[in-house]
Amino acid sequence: MSKTNKFKIITIALVAAVVSVNCDNDDSNGDSSVSLDFSGTYVQQDQMARPAINTVFVASGQPKDDFNAAIPSAMGAKYQSIFQSRLLALNPAYTTNALGQTAAQLTGLLATDVLGVSKTAPTTFFDGTNVLTGRALADDVIDVELLLIFGGPMGTSNPGLTKDNVNANDKAFGTTFPYLASAW
Repeated sequence: MSKTNKFKIITIALVAAVVSVNCDNDDSNGDSSVSLDFSGTYVQQDQMARPAINTVFVASGQPKDDFNAAIPSAMGAKYQSIFQSRLLALNPAYTTNALGQTAAQLTGLLATDVLGVSKTAPTTFFDGTNVLTGRALADDVIDVELLLIFGGPMGTSNPGLTKDNVNANDKAFGTTFPYLASAW
């Protein structure tokens, strides 16, 4: 056996010994007097049930901070008209979308940034039939939002603006909880 191979074997053995001595299954630090303190005042910092909605429809700075901290039940009344103005600025030709919604109906729905969940319909952001009955990991949320904003009544208007051309996640989702793909 060459000196290089002996050196590699000794190095591997030392690393393995150090790792095995320093690792165990005991997650306690042995100090039973340490406790977590959750007292204090907590403030909601972000609102993102529907990706990109507050990014597109709410101005940056204080307006976005106010939206992010808003109570969902108060959002629609406070932000619907702001969302509608922004929608019509983005798409002045907007009449209705592929769901038949007017500008007021769509922005009323979007201004309350919560993710609805159906107990009876498939969980999807939009599958051609079911709309906002939840959100599956593989749902192409941005394409749906672009389609509803720019696609017109048949979903075919402005074809260059109704897709982001990102058709899948870059990695397969897992088959066990939490199902997300591992980081690269």
